[in-house]
Amino acid sequence: MDDPAIIVEPEAGSGAEDEDRKSIHLGFLGRTPPFTKRQRRVFWIASTAGFFDQYDRALLSLALKQIQSGLKIAESQLGAMLSVIRLGYLLSLLMTPFADVFGRRRLLLYTIIGYTVFTGLIAIAPNEKTFVVFQIIARAFAGAEAAIAMVIVAEEVDAAYRGWAIGLLASVSSIGYGLAAIVFAFVNMIPYGWRGMYAIALIPLVVIIPLRRVLPESARFEKEKLEGLKPLKVWEPVARLYTAYPKRLAMMLSISFLSSMGGNPAGFLFPKFLQDVHHWSPAKVSSLFFFGGALGIVGSIIAGRMSDRFGRRVMGTAFLILAPLLTIWMYTASGWLILPAWILETFFDFAGMMILSAYSAELFPTSYRSTASSALAIAGTTGGALGLFLEGVLYNLTGSLSRAVCYLTVFWMIAPAILWFFPETSGRELEEISPEANAI
Repeated sequence: MDDPAIIVEPEAGSGAEDEDRKSIHLGFLGRTPPFTKRQRRVFWIASTAGFFDQYDRALLSLALKQIQSGLKIAESQLGAMLSVIRLGYLLSLLMTPFADVFGRRRLLLYTIIGYTVFTGLIAIAPNEKTFVVFQIIARAFAGAEAAIAMVIVAEEVDAAYRGWAIGLLASVSSIGYGLAAIVFAFVNMIPYGWRGMYAIALIPLVVIIPLRRVLPESARFEKEKLEGLKPLKVWEPVARLYTAYPKRLAMMLSISFLSSMGGNPAGFLFPKFLQDVHHWSPAKVSSLFFFGGALGIVGSIIAGRMSDRFGRRVMGTAFLILAPLLTIWMYTASGWLILPAWILETFFDFAGMMILSAYSAELFPTSYRSTASSALAIAGTTGGALGLFLEGVLYNLTGSLSRAVCYLTVFWMIAPAILWFFPETSGRELEEISPEANAI
């Protein structure tokens, strides 16, 4: 008898590829998309990219208090340092055009090697300056890696399940955040403290490198290559990005910039806020981020399914309205109310980010889709860096981290008004949504 948790899709008349389609039942979340064997391989290998990016982001946020103490970083310099580190993602735009010219698979292999090397160097950084430099370079590789991985999944899965798949990818990637939360609970026992936490990341990174070698190239990229639509020079994807669909690009960059400007300081500084203001121990913070975060990241999966059913535009606008409102509650709540406030905020924040990620892959053609995804990340990085800088300015004016963060949510609330004017993309093939400019 077949395993009841696995449902094998009936043959659709397209040969062996349809015969190996499987959909796994996930309880109240429903079934996974009916992936083929190739799609399953692509999905699980691609998800490792976001896993390590999330681990690194979480580690810097969770262990910020310990890193600050170990490297003797002044409180007045903290916001500026974090802003500079986030700007490392800007360098990813120097890498992602190579994926549009030479292929997604090749660049994904190179970025994981670069990220592995500089993550290891972070663990042995002797002072603040070298720590920042290594973080910047590691973020550049991680940003390019995550953008390309998301593009690969968007290009490989069926249109009817694209939102579901991207949401699932975000949730699987977020396991990296959960792992960081678990490790952080033992920060006072791990040899070399926060340095040991970065060293631990090297173990799975080295294991993942051989797996990347079995990743197939994107079928859509190969098709563009055969049809002669693939860019021939590295600068071409960037040029096309800014000329073919300028209105779409401006709207996407604005939303990413404003959302990160208002939301990044809130999420990044929350562990420090709990320790400094509410006097939580590292173990207690870790428990919140692990167990509460497990509920929150489900938002990506649910958002993906809902956006496939009700549309990206409607659901994305709703998520981006609720996230900043819940952020204000999160920073003003007291006692046990912090728990539901944080869980709900995390839920809607992840859901909103999932919608934006889907749009970044859907609104632009194959010939510069990787570059477009990276540009979105860069806009978010720039907005997040400015937000962290402004948080430092507002903290000096108000003397309150909570007030500074709440004031910044004003920028976040502008984003849904822009998203409402986006075209609907759910259920449509990528070539229909964003045909190549020279093929229109």
